[in-house]
Amino acid sequence: MTKNQTSIALFSTASLLLLIPLLAMQFTQEVNWTTLDFMVAGVLLYGTAMACDFTLRKTRNKSTALLFCGGILFLLAVIWVELAVGIFH
Repeated sequence: MTKNQTSIALFSTASLLLLIPLLAMQFTQEVNWTTLDFMVAGVLLYGTAMACDFTLRKTRNKSTALLFCGGILFLLAVIWVELAVGIFH
C-alpha cells in the first residue's frame, strides 16, 4: 500500500466512524448527538488519523510504526471511554 493510499484509508475510516452515529440518529431516538458531540468526535478521530499518518510516514521501521500507532489508538480509546462514561471519576 502506498503512503497516499494509507492516508486515504485512515481518513476514510475516520469519516465512516463519524457517519455511524449520524445514521443511527435517523433510525432511533436512543442516539442523540449534538453538534458539539460530532465536533469532539471529529477532532479525536481526525487527530488520531493525522498522528498515525505522520507516524507511518516518518518511521522507517514498519513494526515500530505499527507499535506507535497502536499506542495512539489506545490513547484514543481511553479518551473516548473517559468522555463517554467517566472511568477516572
